[in-house]
Amino acid sequence: MKAKTLRRGMNLWPPLLFAGISIRHIAEDYRAVDVELKERFYNRNYVGCHFGGSLFAMTDPFWMMMVMRNLDRSYTVWDKSAGIEFLRPGRGTVTAQIRLTEDMLDDIRANTAEDGAKYLPSYQVDVVDAGGHVVARVSKTLHIRRKPDTRSRIGG
Repeated sequence: MKAKTLRRGMNLWPPLLFAGISIRHIAEDYRAVDVELKERFYNRNYVGCHFGGSLFAMTDPFWMMMVMRNLDRSYTVWDKSAGIEFLRPGRGTVTAQIRLTEDMLDDIRANTAEDGAKYLPSYQVDVVDAGGHVVARVSKTLHIRRKPDTRSRIGG
């Protein structure tokens, strides 16, 4: 699927749409995603800043998707765990830029080269406000392993 088509579809996906989250860009190589969350009456919390669940949701699906799209089908990629650290009240429009580098992919390949080896890399992304202040830091740990039927024949 083309990145542009996926972006359009995900912008209509209820968990993102109803939280007010908008995917602004997905790179054709799936190595860059830009996400935006505008403050609205329906995504503010009790004290008038962004609801923490929305801040988390704006980054949630992307690490797994990006890694899956950049590895071949011989890998299984799952979300293992996640966390969010709230650093300051999020107000107005907030954004997140998620980037997957070739070094990250090389690290994954190296750490899964041994037959049956699972790898649990953790990645972080900052959610920033219009002034460039980090309002939240989201971490995501993935579970990555070669599929059993491909382990020995792919350089293992």
